[in-house]
Amino acid sequence: MEQNFKNHTRFITSYHRILALFLISGLIGASVNLVESFGTDNLYAASLLMLLFVCCIMLFWFVRVFPLKAQDRAIRAEENFRHFILSGKPLPSGLRISQIVALRFASDEEFLELVQKALAENMTNKAIKLTIKNWKPDYHRV
Repeated sequence: MEQNFKNHTRFITSYHRILALFLISGLIGASVNLVESFGTDNLYAASLLMLLFVCCIMLFWFVRVFPLKAQDRAIRAEENFRHFILSGKPLPSGLRISQIVALRFASDEEFLELVQKALAENMTNKAIKLTIKNWKPDYHRV
């Protein structure tokens, strides 16, 4: 399948929907259990269960965010190198990482012009992606 703006995002149903639903349901159940266990002998176990679900939700979040941060750093280096090859200069320092990641999808022919436009107009990543005429797919982005 050819990648474009409409289908370039990666959505893993078992992670983004099912696991998230299980964790939120477990957190709600653990919260109810904790509240109902006040004044009983079950308070310690209910507290541990609540702590477990809070830790799992934090893990769920960080398992997603940390690799994306590392990948963004790699994309910044790749796009800085591409800009240097095409223009002889590094990327302008005023670009945000979200703009650089969006510029990743621009073909070499429109890349330099789009960099300047993104900087001058302070474009969002979505606006940059919508402006791209010749989409350069990235099948390795997580």
